[in-house]
Amino acid sequence: MGAPTVAVVGGGAVGGFFAGAVHDAGHPVTLCLRTPLDALTVRTGARVAHVPARFVTDPAGERPVDWLLVATRAGDTRGAAGWFAALAGASTTVVLLHNGIDHAERVAPLIGPATLLPALVHVAAERTAPGEVVHRGGNRLVVPAGAAGRALGDLLAGSGVRVEPVTDFRTEAWRTLVGALAAYPITALTGRGLGVLTEPDVAELARGILAEGVAVAAADGAVLHRDEVARTLRIHRRYRPEDGTPMLSDRLAGRPLETDLTTGAVVAAAARHRIPVPLNRALLALLRAAD
Repeated sequence: MGAPTVAVVGGGAVGGFFAGAVHDAGHPVTLCLRTPLDALTVRTGARVAHVPARFVTDPAGERPVDWLLVATRAGDTRGAAGWFAALAGASTTVVLLHNGIDHAERVAPLIGPATLLPALVHVAAERTAPGEVVHRGGNRLVVPAGAAGRALGDLLAGSGVRVEPVTDFRTEAWRTLVGALAAYPITALTGRGLGVLTEPDVAELARGILAEGVAVAAADGAVLHRDEVARTLRIHRRYRPEDGTPMLSDRLAGRPLETDLTTGAVVAAAARHRIPVPLNRALLALLRAAD
């Protein structure tokens, strides 16, 4: 058998990082973009990797691949339908590199007969310029246990990315969402780093936001820790006060805020389960007004 064919849709921080990971694993990679690039570099500490990706900006003429890694912004997923039509076939595994709780609902209708593998991305990376990605930490990719997840682990072996199959993916998806639920909107709305969460009144607000999220997660079938709220706040305190979040970066850069994957997802799930979430509803209204 020849080398697996791999394409990555999306040239931002996550797409660039995983294009680099595919290359580090020893496979050729195609990077699908809206804006042309001449080169891609991924910097991790002192190491600068020059990724010899094949750059394409038009799906016309492209053929189905074995692996299609989707790293678009969540709001742009439907806009990638042309790439799905060209690159996703009956033998393709589509890996959705989006944190959230509704992977299948958002993408399954767009990929035809391909196999969908949802993935939770625990990687801190930033696109500092077109074609330049800085990897600041993290190397975990959490996927549902099964043949597709094992095959993804084989694909990325040697890349430094740790693929972790889990039997309860629903719980892991909710745990990841809860981890972002207070930090993302509060930093975005205040324009400040994670240090803002240490202020007593803000910390109290964060506890309330997280408690609502944990209650909705439990109603939705997630099995979280009894001290999930305190655990999440302890994780936030490990960061430097000036460290930001992806939503804060989007706000500062004037990009749309991806509220539907975080606060919006909790409010929608709360409505399904008839659980009151007044703090998250208030946050959602403020985020939409700020967007």
